[in-house]
Amino acid sequence: MATDILIPTDAPFDSALSERYLVYALSTITARSLPDVRDGLKPVHRRLLWAMRLLKLDPAQGYKKCARVVGDVIGKYHPHGDQSVYDAMVRLAQTFSLRYPLVDGQGNFGNIDGDNAAAYRYTEARLTQVAIDLMDGLDEDAVGYRPTYNNEDHEPELFPGLFPNLLANGAAGIAVGMATSIPPHNAAELLEAAIALVDDRNADVLHYVRGPDFPTGGLVVDPAAVIAESYRTGRGGFRVRARWTIEREKGGGWCAIVTEIPYGVQKGKLIEQIAALVNDRKLPILADVRDESDELVRIVLEPRSRTVDASVLMDGLFRLTDLEIRIPLNLNVLDKDRTPRVMSLGEALAAWVDHQFVVLDRRTRHRLAKIADRVELLDGYLVAYLNLDRVIEIIRTEDEPKAVMIAEFALTDRQAEAILNMRLRSLRRLEEFEIRTERAKLEKEQAGLAALLADPKKQRARMKRDLARIRDRYGEDTALGKRRTTIEEAPPTRDIPLEAMIEREPITVILSRRGWIRALRGHADLASADIAKFKEGDGPAYAFHAQTTDKLLLAAENGRFFTLAADKLPGGRGFGEPVRAMIDLGGDVGIVAFLTARSATKLLIAASDGRGFVVAAAEVIAETRKGKTVLTPRDGATLKIVKRIAPDADYVAAIGDNRRLVAFPLTELPELSRGTGVQLQRFRDGGLSDATTFVMAAGLSWAMGGETGRTRTEADMSPWRAARGAAGRMPPTGFPRNNRFDA
Repeated sequence: MATDILIPTDAPFDSALSERYLVYALSTITARSLPDVRDGLKPVHRRLLWAMRLLKLDPAQGYKKCARVVGDVIGKYHPHGDQSVYDAMVRLAQTFSLRYPLVDGQGNFGNIDGDNAAAYRYTEARLTQVAIDLMDGLDEDAVGYRPTYNNEDHEPELFPGLFPNLLANGAAGIAVGMATSIPPHNAAELLEAAIALVDDRNADVLHYVRGPDFPTGGLVVDPAAVIAESYRTGRGGFRVRARWTIEREKGGGWCAIVTEIPYGVQKGKLIEQIAALVNDRKLPILADVRDESDELVRIVLEPRSRTVDASVLMDGLFRLTDLEIRIPLNLNVLDKDRTPRVMSLGEALAAWVDHQFVVLDRRTRHRLAKIADRVELLDGYLVAYLNLDRVIEIIRTEDEPKAVMIAEFALTDRQAEAILNMRLRSLRRLEEFEIRTERAKLEKEQAGLAALLADPKKQRARMKRDLARIRDRYGEDTALGKRRTTIEEAPPTRDIPLEAMIEREPITVILSRRGWIRALRGHADLASADIAKFKEGDGPAYAFHAQTTDKLLLAAENGRFFTLAADKLPGGRGFGEPVRAMIDLGGDVGIVAFLTARSATKLLIAASDGRGFVVAAAEVIAETRKGKTVLTPRDGATLKIVKRIAPDADYVAAIGDNRRLVAFPLTELPELSRGTGVQLQRFRDGGLSDATTFVMAAGLSWAMGGETGRTRTEADMSPWRAARGAAGRMPPTGFPRNNRFDA
C-alpha cells in the first residue's frame, strides 16, 4: 500500500511564513475583497451575474430558484461556501442595500429591520435591467475571458457595460492590511460627470456629483468644503441623518415622525436604542417611541410635553442613537493593472471612462470582423447566382465539388462550404437582390466603423451619445433615478441641555451643621420646625428650594468651590449622607456657603482678612470631586464671605469685627476667575465680619432677627460712603450686635 512521503524543506521559518502569507494576502486583496474600478464588482458578484445570464434569467423571463443559481456558481465558477455566495446574491437584490439592485428577487430577501432572508430553496430571482446594462457587450468581445478554476469553462474577467456600477452602488470590504468603503451615488449625476470627462479630463466632477445618494434616503449634513475634500483625497466620511417632520395633533400636541433612516442602520436595533433611552430615562423629554412602519418607514417619537423644543429633542437623539451616523469614504479599488490604490472621485470616474473607450474599440473591431465574415459569404453567394447552372452541374457531376468550385471560381473554403449548404428554395432571383442590398448596407457600416476607429473625435462623440442614452434611462425624472438623499448642510448636534437629560422636579435641599445632606421632594416650608429630622446634637445649617436640574455650589474655608448635582442628592428619608463623602473635602475644613448656581450670575467673595473680588458663578463650577480653587487666602486667613450680587446692585457694604462700616462702589472691585483679591476694608485690629451688595439709591437693609422676619433700612448711606479700603465708621443705630447684614 502506497503512502505519501513528506519531504522536508530546508528554509528559514520566517521567510517561508512570510512568502505564504503574502500569497494569501494578495489573493484576498485581488480576488475577494476589493472591487475593480472598471465594473465595481468583486469576483463573487461577477460570477453570480454571469451564471444568471447563462441561465437566461432576463427581466422579461420568469424567475428561477436561487438554489439553482448558487449551485451553478459554486460548481462552475466560485468553489466557496454556498451560504457566502447566497448572502452575496441576497445583497444584490435588497433595495435598501443597493441603490440600483442587480438582482430582482421574489420571496423573502430580508428587510430593513435586520431580519435574514429565507433559505435559497424558497426564494427565486432574475436579473434587473441594471444588470443587463452592466453586462452589455459580453457577446461582442468587449472584454477578455479566462478559464474557470477547473479549466472546464470560461468566465469574463470583468463586465463592459456603460453603467457606472462602482460609484452608483458603492462597495465595502476588508482585505489584509487594507479596506474599502464606497457609498452609493446617483447614476445620472455620475453619467453627467462622465460625459464632461470625455472631452476634458480635468473637468470638475463635483460640479455634477453633489454627494452620496443612499437607497434609504436621509440627509448628508456636512459642509460642501468637507464633502469636496473627501472626494479630492478619496478618504473621509459623511454625516448622515434621518429625515423627520413634525406632525401636529389636536389640542396643540405634536409628534416627531422619522420617515427615512441612515444607510446601513437596522430599524429594529434603532428602535431598541431609542426605547432604551426612554426606559433608562437618559432623555426624559422623550416619552415614547412607536414603530408604525409598513412598506415605508414611520417611527413616531412622542415628547414628554408639548412645550418640548423639537430641535432639542432631535439633537439629543442624533447624539445618543444611530439616527445620525458617519459613513466612511475609502475609495480603495483595483485599477486596470489589478493594483490596489486609493483614488479620488475624479480619478475613479476617469478610469471608468478610459475602460469604456477600450470597450468601444474592442466592440468596434469585433463588429468589423463579423462584417468581413459576412461579406465574404455574401460574395460567395453572388458567385453562385452569377454561375448558377455551372455550380449545379459541378455538384451533380463531380465527386469532390468543393475543390472544383474553389479552383474554378477562386472561392475560399468558407464560401464553397456555404454554397454547398444552400437550400434549393434560396435559388430564386429575389434572393440575389436581397444579398446585394445587405452587402451594400454592410459596406456602409464597415466604412463608418473604420472611420470611427481612425478618428478619436468621432470616438468621443459616440461615447457621449451612448452615455447620454444610459443617463436618460436613469435620469432624475425616473422612479429609479430620482435622487433620494438630500445634501443639506447642518451644524453639529448641540450639547444636550441638562434640563433635557434630567426630569425637572422641585426639591428642598438641606445641609446640616455636621455636614449631612439630603433632598426632600417638593418645596417645603423653610420656616417650619418640622422640615426635617436630625441626629442628636445636629441641626440645619443650610436649607433652600431648588430644582433637580440645578447645580449646587459649596464653598469651603480654604477657598475651594465644589459642585454637586441636585438630582444626585440622597433622598429625604433618614438623615441623608455625609456631603464630605461626595467631594474631596477634609473634616477639619469648614463650609462657608451653600447655594444654587442657577440663582446667581455673579458672586462677591472675601476672606477673613478683608481681601476679596467679584467672580462669575460659571467660573466657580467644578467638573471633578476635587473642586476648584477660586480664592487663595493669605496666611492665617480663610474664606469667609460668599454672597450673591443682585443684578441692579451698585455698592458694596463691609463691616469689620471692630464694628466699623464702609460703603464703596461695586465697580472698584475687580472681577476675577481666581486669585487673592483686593482689600475691601482696612482694619486696625480684627478682621472682616460681613459684606454684602446693595442699591445706593434704595439704601442699606438688614435683618432685625427673631422669628418676625422684619428688616430695617438706612435710606441715607452717604455718611459711610468712602473709597475701597477705608477704615469706615460706626454703623447706623439699630444695626445688629453680631455685625451681620442677615440674621
